[in-house]
Order: sequence, then structure tokens, then C-alpha cells
Amino acid sequence: MEAPKCPLCKRELGTKKTSKHHLIPKSRDGKHTDTVILHNICHQKIHSLFSEKELMRDYNTIEKLLTNEGVQKFVKWVSKKPPEFYDGNRSAKRKKDLKWKKR
Repeated sequence: MEAPKCPLCKRELGTKKTSKHHLIPKSRDGKHTDTVILHNICHQKIHSLFSEKELMRDYNTIEKLLTNEGVQKFVKWVSKKPPEFYDGNRSAKRKKDLKWKKR
């Protein structure tokens, strides 16, 4: 039996450093819609590139995500990394830092 693969980067998924991505964001009534399991780094890249509104409107399937030039560049880069590779996206971290500072 073949190991499951990340639908975005096509690398093998492990049991660690993976997360569930709602194809339609939960904040946009996507709580009970389709989800996919991605590497954390792939999931974070999606959320660093697109707003919730863009994800709902324009990028609500893996196929649509893969049409974006930024996603294509990321996939080309990350596909050369081992499946367990994780390097948090700086922009995603900055967003979290900004939210924390606003409290």
C-alpha cells in the first residue's frame, strides 16, 4: 500500500507535521465542508498567500490553488525537501506576532 501524499506538494505525508485544511475557510461558513490533509508548511504557505475571502472565492480546490504562480514556485521549492521538513513561513509568523501585539 502506497503512503498517503500531500495533495499540494505530492510528498509523502507522515503522522507528524500535518494539518487539516478547510477548502472553504471555517470563517466563511466552511466548517462542514471538504478538508484535505497537508504538510504544515504547505498549509501555512496557503494562508500566507491568500486571504480567507480569496480562498473561499478563488482558491477553494487544490487544482485552483495550483494555478497560482506563488503556489507553483513554493511547490517546486518544497518538493525537493524531505517529507518531515518544516520551516515556518515568516509572513505567517508576522501575522501572529501582530495579532499578539494588538491585544
